Amino acid sequence: MKRVLITGAAGFLGSHLCDRFIDEGFHVIGMDNLITGDLKNIEHLFKLPQFEFYHHDVTKFVHVAGELDYILHFASPASPIDYLKIPIQTLKVGALGTHNLLGLAKEKGARILIASTSEIYGDPLVHPQTEEYYGNVNTIGPRGVYDEAKRFQESITMAYHRFHGLDTRIVRIFNTYGPRMRLNDGRVIPAFMGQALRGEDLTVFGDGSQTRSFCYVDDEIEGIFRLLMSDYTMPVNIGNPHEITIRDFAEEIIKLTGTDQKIVYKPLPKDDPMQRQPDITKAKEILGWEPKVGREEGMRKTFDYFKTLSKEELEKTEHRDFTSRNRK
Repeated sequence: MKRVLITGAAGFLGSHLCDRFIDEGFHVIGMDNLITGDLKNIEHLFKLPQFEFYHHDVTKFVHVAGELDYILHFASPASPIDYLKIPIQTLKVGALGTHNLLGLAKEKGARILIASTSEIYGDPLVHPQTEEYYGNVNTIGPRGVYDEAKRFQESITMAYHRFHGLDTRIVRIFNTYGPRMRLNDGRVIPAFMGQALRGEDLTVFGDGSQTRSFCYVDDEIEGIFRLLMSDYTMPVNIGNPHEITIRDFAEEIIKLTGTDQKIVYKPLPKDDPMQRQPDITKAKEILGWEPKVGREEGMRKTFDYFKTLSKEELEKTEHRDFTSRNRK
């Protein structure tokens, strides 16, 4: 049985990756320090003999006993609310954490895939974004801690690939949604759905003309899996290219949820990208991948998940009290 280490295993994407690799017949080692992850996302796996979990911070030395075939590095805050509260931890997991896992991959002779992001393109001046675009990032802005952590992550990964001959993969993940997202994570889909379920007006930042492209989680996981199993070592965009303005999306959510809330407008946060749309030509040509789940179907499944949450979870405004211990 092949063995895979998945960091950030208790997070949104990490937990879905654990499910996928279990289904594919792997022995899965999940690792998470639970700063932003939640054990409830993977508790259904604890009873399985082919799953084990380590509560560990990958910015510290990482040891895994025995052979290891694959590593997927998904440990990182990914929500603006989180990485603005724990900026140093965000930088460290992208830098020190990636360094530790690349060293582990080198020691074990494992193939490693690192989770990069569309945020490396910043507020793009090129639309849609191809993998050859270098980006437009404010390195000293508040969002720079996430953007630069991921850009460094890509750089050190390619350095290990070129200098040590390490078998590496880089996925650039665009906006992804689905069950297990946190309602209070600050991203637009859970924010809108949470507001709708609580009977609140939907908050749009700016005039709502900014665009996003939303990919359902099952499609995203399929693209990541195909990239890991491919022979391609350069970055690949995995996301849904169907673009929508945030204003139109708010109207869609009101229709989906059957609510009659108004849309209210607030100032746009600093460095919030105005456009976000992947060019997925490489994914189509190299991986034979493109998204299959339409936005209407995916949003319905996601809303059905959010409707199962308890009143306490629905009303919760803060995910976690980030103490000074976690800000180091």
